[in-house]
Amino acid sequence: MTDIIYHLVPVDDWGAQPADRPYTPADYERDGFIHCTRGAEQLAIVANRYYRNDRREWLILIINENAVSSEIKYEPGADGVLYPHIYGVLNREAVIEVRALPRDADGTFRSLERS
Repeated sequence: MTDIIYHLVPVDDWGAQPADRPYTPADYERDGFIHCTRGAEQLAIVANRYYRNDRREWLILIINENAVSSEIKYEPGADGVLYPHIYGVLNREAVIEVRALPRDADGTFRSLERS
């Protein structure tokens, strides 16, 4: 499926959200959108750049981009890569799978392709 995007979320944050309501991450108020990535390799790069030293358990929301009811804009990050940003809440119907993000003993996150 080529219309897949990913969102990283701490296990406790995902569990604290009511399952019958749209998802809104903790940093939405500050950032104004939901951060996402495209591609399993890019997901691991972003996870290691921002969360490698964060020892919480992390989940990956695997999202069908075409089913997202809010607007998605592809915008460049500081690294020049275009990232999908969801401008609004994430409707639960668009989340096709929730999976643990694998990591090594030193905290390095692994690509889904290597897990």
